[in-house]
Amino acid sequence: MDELDPSVHADNWFAAQLKPNGLTIAERNLARQGFRHFTPKRLETRRRADKVVTTPRPLFPGYIFVRFNPANPDWRALNATRGLTRVIVDDPRKPQSLPEDFMAALIDRFDEQGLLKAAPALNLGDTVRVVSGPMVDLVSRIEGFDTDGRIKLLMDLMGRETRVSVARRYLEKLSD
Repeated sequence: MDELDPSVHADNWFAAQLKPNGLTIAERNLARQGFRHFTPKRLETRRRADKVVTTPRPLFPGYIFVRFNPANPDWRALNATRGLTRVIVDDPRKPQSLPEDFMAALIDRFDEQGLLKAAPALNLGDTVRVVSGPMVDLVSRIEGFDTDGRIKLLMDLMGRETRVSVARRYLEKLSD
């Protein structure tokens, strides 16, 4: 191995696949083994029975980020960690880490508990994506704002431009 290669001598971030419903078990066991881990989450509001409930949900369901030094053979213990299926690697002899700038930017968008920080302000003309509900993943531009805090969008629905009003919590800003 190259002694000047920083990926060999530094702790790097890697993605690991979780077993079904294994997040809590994996987080507990990774902490017990001394591995730093990161599970980005966003608050999601859903209707359950007669009430509306807001709960943290993983941003990447089924995956967790784990930090370790690939030069240390102890990382292979991760593949036997309860709650994890495997560490995602192309070559088990020399695992390739996630880009440092990607992970730094990702971690910067979350608070200490791993929850997505407050969304940036939305302005007239911003491009947004619907993140929940019947129009999930539709992209549109902001046309205006209601007095009750809803956002007016002009969407292309079934080949027609339609004006809709959506609550802020269902939108994600895509550009400035």
